[in-house]
Amino acid sequence: MSLKEVLKEEPHTGYMLTNEAIVRAALKADVKVTAFYPGSPQTEILDTFDRVSRYRDDIVVEIAANEKVALETVAGASFVGLRGFTSMKSVGGNVASDTLYSLAYTGVKAGLVVVIADDPYAHSSQSEQDGRWFGYTAYLPMLEPANPQEAYDLVRKAFEISERYGSLVLVRTTTRVNHQSGLVKVGKLERKPFERLSWKENRRGYATVGSLARKFKAELLEKVEKMKDDPELLALNRVEFFDGKELREAKPEEARGVGIITSGVPNSYVIESLGKLGGEAYILKLGVLNPLPEKLIGDFVEGLDKVIVVEELSPYIEGFVREIAKDRNPELEIIGKRSGHFLEMLEYNVPIVIKVLAEVLGKNLPFDYEGHFRKMWELAKFAPPRMPTFCAGCPHRATFWTLRRAMGRIENYYLANDIGCYSMLALEHIGWTDSLLAMGASLGIAHGVQHSAQERVVAVVGDSTFFHAALPGIVNAIRNNSKMTLIILDNAVTAMTGQQAHPGSPKKVNPYEKRLDIEAVLRGLGIEKIVVVDSFQARKNIGKFREALKYDGLSVIISRGECALYHFREYRRAGGKIVPYFVDKDACERAYNCIRDFGCPAIVIDENDKKAKILPEVCVGCGVCAQLCPHNAIHSTAVLYGGEDKPYVTVEDYRELEKLIGRGWE
Repeated sequence: MSLKEVLKEEPHTGYMLTNEAIVRAALKADVKVTAFYPGSPQTEILDTFDRVSRYRDDIVVEIAANEKVALETVAGASFVGLRGFTSMKSVGGNVASDTLYSLAYTGVKAGLVVVIADDPYAHSSQSEQDGRWFGYTAYLPMLEPANPQEAYDLVRKAFEISERYGSLVLVRTTTRVNHQSGLVKVGKLERKPFERLSWKENRRGYATVGSLARKFKAELLEKVEKMKDDPELLALNRVEFFDGKELREAKPEEARGVGIITSGVPNSYVIESLGKLGGEAYILKLGVLNPLPEKLIGDFVEGLDKVIVVEELSPYIEGFVREIAKDRNPELEIIGKRSGHFLEMLEYNVPIVIKVLAEVLGKNLPFDYEGHFRKMWELAKFAPPRMPTFCAGCPHRATFWTLRRAMGRIENYYLANDIGCYSMLALEHIGWTDSLLAMGASLGIAHGVQHSAQERVVAVVGDSTFFHAALPGIVNAIRNNSKMTLIILDNAVTAMTGQQAHPGSPKKVNPYEKRLDIEAVLRGLGIEKIVVVDSFQARKNIGKFREALKYDGLSVIISRGECALYHFREYRRAGGKIVPYFVDKDACERAYNCIRDFGCPAIVIDENDKKAKILPEVCVGCGVCAQLCPHNAIHSTAVLYGGEDKPYVTVEDYRELEKLIGRGWE
């Protein structure tokens, strides 16, 4: 990550990730209070702000319990008069939406900007949600950048718009924008010291209900009408003509023949496709998604024969274009999703876009993309499958191994899964999940199933999810005497998104943070049956799991074991050395429990003798596999030097692993 480029105070051109350019823009805008909950594809925004806060004392950076609390935190700062900023993925926008819609009514004082990142193709999400509808349905201005430079420019502009209209401003991104890198020209970083303001000098009401809400709604509609004619907002949209080689600026009324309307990263696909085809077209690139520039769109389409709308996910822009064209150009042929040319799902790319453009422009494709992909997928069949799996040393692998043994016949149980690393249980190669919907949803689903099914119900949540969204479901289960077992996977961090801190984490962003104890919270709520186990004592935990599964009521298992990536990074920083395990080939009887039942990526079958083999460069020495071997054939390499046969052993006089391998041990 380019922290140096983000923090450099002088004007310069630096190579940045879009998420880093967004941080630089917010810093340039002198944002004072930020709060986040991690979630790809915008997590690097949080991580960059976290790192920035270690070098600057003129900004507050917090990791909130969830997106709603993060939005409310920065909104509170804005009410007082300090600029606020947060970002979230689109499904996180759902969590924050209750407050988001109310903030649209009340308005804000100091600039308040929210980045909402969509995830077409659902790379790391449970749905391909289209966040553009937040702006439209909440009557909030929404901007959309296509690259790192535009992200920097538009986030800066968003703060200005926010204060001009007293409105929260949304900036919509997508995965391919967030994770795009490029050269970004930035201005001088000039920031004021952090200073609390007097509320009594800035006091005004931010309450909306009943008659107040009706008054705010009328004012909100007036704001939107003013935004439609705002020259600065209109300037964020541009009309260009591509002559087959280069782009030049054009006026909307000049557009003739074939036009293209697009926004965000699809605009890049359009330009590249036209270049490959040598095609000519007028392009309206929208930088403002709400309020859409209706007059500009009308002027653009009025003289066209055909218009191609290129946008990912839902036909958001296309729907408005069709509505506007009814009055401005009723004979216009509109090519998009409703015409069947584009899908309403997945990400776009040049092969997808160029196929439609070639058809409409009457050009030959410069390359047989479909044939290439057919050949690629045929060749892919010969490649070994690479399924997602838990990291070596992950405590979840040990916990689920224990759970399966405790269950016996898993068909006698309903497993309500949740969002986190453990979501991988739902994937085809494991397929051990009955439901998986949204963060914290496992509790409500499990409670409904225990009312309805004969089988025992098990719900699973992570420690970060526990604080994010599971608590209301737990309260509901306690209140209604639910009979099920809740497993809380306490691995110390929000592991899936990069090991960020959470309210129960030992890791801190700020020195004033307090750590909440999950067990104490549960006991305070009145749960009587709580079993706390060490995740890595897999075999010893089977009886404790069985006891909890048989409990006639709500039982909770807290399985504690630090995330492997987090633990071993901190372990190495503290001077610890990884001591891997090895397979004693003389004792190995090829039972393959360590491979078939446990599935650790550090354990493979040796091609020479078909016995198990541990890859020392992958093994982290958690020692769980040694507990599972029925022939006691797996041991810590520490025993070879007089150390102990237990996990995470540090041997003071530990010799290099290469010497160990030289003795013939695997």
